[in-house]
Amino acid sequence: MTDCLIVAAGGAIGAVCRFLIGKLQIGSSDGFPIKTFIVNILGCFMIGLVAALAVKQLSDSPKIVLFLKVGICGGFTTFSSFALETGGLLEKGSYITAASYVILSVTVGVAAMFSAQFLADKLF
Repeated sequence: MTDCLIVAAGGAIGAVCRFLIGKLQIGSSDGFPIKTFIVNILGCFMIGLVAALAVKQLSDSPKIVLFLKVGICGGFTTFSSFALETGGLLEKGSYITAASYVILSVTVGVAAMFSAQFLADKLF
């Protein structure tokens, strides 16, 4: 039960941060879902950092790792929004924007995760 409360607390923080980024006054004229893209890339970077720190600095703190990884990162990132927005772009016939969104989200997201792990290895 404690683990559920830890995840719920982290998830609430992640969800509120996601909501606040959604309120930013930024956008794209071609419909590129920049806010979800930013959230997911930041989330990839954060989970990469947490994963690296979990091995080096937090190995004796599984509850903190659970709070950060599953709670905050899980509540913050949004694969369902990614899928919905990609579907919307395809339905509108914005095939190039949809393909760009998918390709950039996956490649930049994975690169962000590895970058965070690399930085954590160098700094900690």
